[in-house]
Amino acid sequence: MTGLSKDALPLYEKVKDFVLDNIGNGNWPHNEKLPSEHELTFSLGVSRMTVHRALRELTAEGHLRRVQGVGTFVSPPKAQSTLIEISSIVSEIKARGSRHRADVITLERIEASDPMLTKAFEFPAPQPVDHSVIVHYENEMPVQLEERYVNPQLVKNYLAQDFTSAATYDYLQHSTPLTEVEHLISAVPASERHARLLHIRERDSCLVLNRKTWTGQTVATVNIFTYVGSRYSLGSRYLPPHK
Repeated sequence: MTGLSKDALPLYEKVKDFVLDNIGNGNWPHNEKLPSEHELTFSLGVSRMTVHRALRELTAEGHLRRVQGVGTFVSPPKAQSTLIEISSIVSEIKARGSRHRADVITLERIEASDPMLTKAFEFPAPQPVDHSVIVHYENEMPVQLEERYVNPQLVKNYLAQDFTSAATYDYLQHSTPLTEVEHLISAVPASERHARLLHIRERDSCLVLNRKTWTGQTVATVNIFTYVGSRYSLGSRYLPPHK
């Protein structure tokens, strides 16, 4: 069993360790294509089923990504998005030296907000709300599903923008000053809609960031950002206030 550890571990765990060791020591850099299952089976002296299980689990853990009909690749480092500060995912992706692309799924006017949106916007009665759904890609891998509900009384001409070439964040920043922000983050299993738009399986782990913003006393936006758990993390670094 060339290259496998001598530890008393199940064979598939030894194969996983072999793959992770090659990633960790730089033999297989990020985005590198791995040898095929057949090649690994032959070189490691284990069954095809053992190799398949090891690669499947490493993919689920986010270490690898499998492209149907092409092969298995080493995943790039998990991207991180700021949590305390509001920032543009477009800028974050480009700052990492990656390519960004956006698909606009929905861009519409909801003529009368439903009870949940009416409450979220603190409207006295149902009112029109602009709505957008956008999938953001990093190096052709979907990493975020961005869903925004926007108060058209504060943000004019939202529906007239081309959000494939301009970030919603930038337009909102120029349209209305944000004076207060509320964040709530949770982990959820992917729904059928999440799976379809983010190219994952149903019930895969997702991170959901709910963000609500105000201009003065008026709610400006209600937002839901869904991230693929194995491809993204949320975090921040800041100086705590001095006592």
